Amino acid sequence: MSARPNYVSKKGSQIWWRLLVLTSLFVAIQGMAQVPGKAPILTMAAVPLTTAQRAQATMVNLNFRVPPGYHINSNTPKSEFLIPTALKMDLPTDIILGKIQYPPGEDASFPFSPDEKLSVYSGDFTIAVAVHPLQSVTPGKYIIHGMLHYQACDNAACYPPKTVPVSFEVKVVKEPATHHANPAQSPHIHN
Repeated sequence: MSARPNYVSKKGSQIWWRLLVLTSLFVAIQGMAQVPGKAPILTMAAVPLTTAQRAQATMVNLNFRVPPGYHINSNTPKSEFLIPTALKMDLPTDIILGKIQYPPGEDASFPFSPDEKLSVYSGDFTIAVAVHPLQSVTPGKYIIHGMLHYQACDNAACYPPKTVPVSFEVKVVKEPATHHANPAQSPHIHN
């Protein structure tokens, strides 16, 4: 009976086992870093109808609430490995989005990394969005949709990233008519 040929060298076999161990270790670390299960849900307060003039930017405040006992990374986390809170909007034609103003994060440290300060949002926070209807927009009501992407954490661990739908209504109105004054008239002289 002939032996089956061995196509993998001893060195190749060692490399394969090392890769398997490293991959298993990586998966285990990822599992410890993110808690499986349901992440806490961020909520958004209803936005009152916003009136915006054509050809002019109007600020809209979007108010969010992080559940008690949790925090989310700010828009500018202090580590490139942290997931920032980010707003993405889908706009109707002829309405553009100006600058999105995120609040500054609050510096905080947590038991899972006591020597490191993280930039986070907790409790209530507001993101301001500039909505700019172009001159070509037909006056009327428009619903603006989007998503807020975030990662929630508690004092022990972080949950998988989530998104919360964002929606508000804008009433686009015509810009006020410009008043053109007549040029000054010279007085009439009657003889």
